[in-house]
Amino acid sequence: MLSEWNFDNSYLKLPQIFFSKTKPNKFNNLNIILKNEKLVKKLSINKNEFNDLLLKSITNNNNCFSQAYAGHQFGHFTILGDGRATLLGEHINRENKRFDIQLKGSGKTPYSRNGDGKGTLKSMLREYIVSEAMHNLNIKTTRSLAVLKTGEKIIRNGFEEGGILVRVAKSHIRVGTFQLAALSEESKNIEELADYSIKRLHPEIYDQKDRYLEFYKAIVENQINLMIEWQRVGFIHGVMNTDNMALSGETIDYGPCAFLDEYNPKKVFSSIDQNGRYAFNNQPKIVLWNLARFAETILHLIDKDQSLAIKKIEDVLKSFEKKYHESWLEMMKNKLQINNHSENDEKLITELLDLMHVFKLDFTNTFIEIDNDQISKYDFMKNWFSKLKDRKKINKKFDEIKYKHNPRIIPRNHLVEKVLNESENGNYSSLIKFIENLNDPYSNDISSDFQKGPTEDEKVHQTFCGT
Repeated sequence: MLSEWNFDNSYLKLPQIFFSKTKPNKFNNLNIILKNEKLVKKLSINKNEFNDLLLKSITNNNNCFSQAYAGHQFGHFTILGDGRATLLGEHINRENKRFDIQLKGSGKTPYSRNGDGKGTLKSMLREYIVSEAMHNLNIKTTRSLAVLKTGEKIIRNGFEEGGILVRVAKSHIRVGTFQLAALSEESKNIEELADYSIKRLHPEIYDQKDRYLEFYKAIVENQINLMIEWQRVGFIHGVMNTDNMALSGETIDYGPCAFLDEYNPKKVFSSIDQNGRYAFNNQPKIVLWNLARFAETILHLIDKDQSLAIKKIEDVLKSFEKKYHESWLEMMKNKLQINNHSENDEKLITELLDLMHVFKLDFTNTFIEIDNDQISKYDFMKNWFSKLKDRKKINKKFDEIKYKHNPRIIPRNHLVEKVLNESENGNYSSLIKFIENLNDPYSNDISSDFQKGPTEDEKVHQTFCGT
């Protein structure tokens, strides 16, 4: 195991417009309160030396940097950047895999605008909980390596404890990174960024003749797969701006995110999403919109003839809806444990979702009740369940399934708030227990306390960025 970071900051070889050299703030009383030992091992870091290594790298690192990017935020274009994040570096583990190691909430950067660049301890713990839950649900995501208490009070709604999240990602390159490059007067900046991104994310296509088109196709495929997984578990991101869409296909930036309790396809939790732009069922459409914005930045690389380039991109985007629909149907059939083909499959699924919506059934627990043949306890579901049993008669024998499709536990909004509130006085026992249960979400041994939907009084109706 390594006793030092194995940093190789390839991103700094890009043109200067894409980053600024930065340093974390100096904090006198940094204290690691949560660390991810499984991820420490994946990074090939010696677990016994990790604490000292992390603290030393925060207080004494001259090669940190923050990334610049632009983005459409709720449809409106603006210039952005890592306003509260600093990259310690790109760490390469013993398997020669590269990981961005980023501090979130570590102080002002050139992109902070009027903000202080810091984060609340509560919001950093929240991202740790949800991002690691997503990873254990088998969904591509940035990871959380550790949470630190800064020892400072920062002003939000009154004074709150300051915190730093150590975030790990395959890459932090976003659609917004390319949008920034498109503003540059140096046309070579986009090409350099595209070549760098291909080498880093999809090196297998770098030597192909149409590598930029193939790269675009790979990004589209990644995003289709990610959206299917979000819809599978009832996840609502909340701020699907182009600067929050990572080209690695990882879920990134857990601000006002939430999970469905009762099923509602138009559900919005984010307090800043006034018009439902990023509602649950809108997420695939928004990804398609974001992908179109990405395409605009690389059209000239796709083909020198703009009309031909547009035609090639349109063909890819037209295939998105077909591929997404086919994948969604397959995913929903897996959730219901049906395979083979029947022309009425989609009708059966739609009928179920309509019933769940009308009768306000819990999204996660309804599929568990179907799995366990308990759904007939609702009189209004008996007829539908009879149709499902008839449909299963034409199933082929199931192949071995790599993982189950219906989690027994998700980081429910009210439970997340409950354990975070309890941790404010320094008691992290409930938080640790919750995380332990989230580590194996498909297990039948999940504590019943973490499986129940919220009572009316416990329901969380709005979520906030919180940092």
